[in-house]
Amino acid sequence: MGTGLLAIPVLAGASAYAISETFEWTEGLGKGFRQAKQFYLVIIASTIIGLLINFIGINPIQALIYAAVINGVVAVPMIFIIMKISNDKRILEDKTNGIFSNVVGWITFVVMGMGAIITLVIWVSQLWL
Repeated sequence: MGTGLLAIPVLAGASAYAISETFEWTEGLGKGFRQAKQFYLVIIASTIIGLLINFIGINPIQALIYAAVINGVVAVPMIFIIMKISNDKRILEDKTNGIFSNVVGWITFVVMGMGAIITLVIWVSQLWL
């Protein structure tokens, strides 16, 4: 319960910053409502949506589990793309990954990829039972 209450402002604020950056709106908790109206409206909307999810019968814990699984599956191709870009000398010239970063990055890609495949196999096998 306490963790959930701590997470609400963090998630609402993070989404407000991300959306404001995307649309190049003025943002910041140090700014007043009149200075960053869209930013604060996103925080308000995010909080209200979070409340509504609970009241319309969606189990918030189950929703967090699904979100974490989706995040883990989506992270695999993102890590692959990041690793390819971070080793491309045409893009980064002399700032490409070192050996340690490559080893850790590719191990992370393989482990998360195996985890995503195992998760999907278990999920599909449970659908057939």
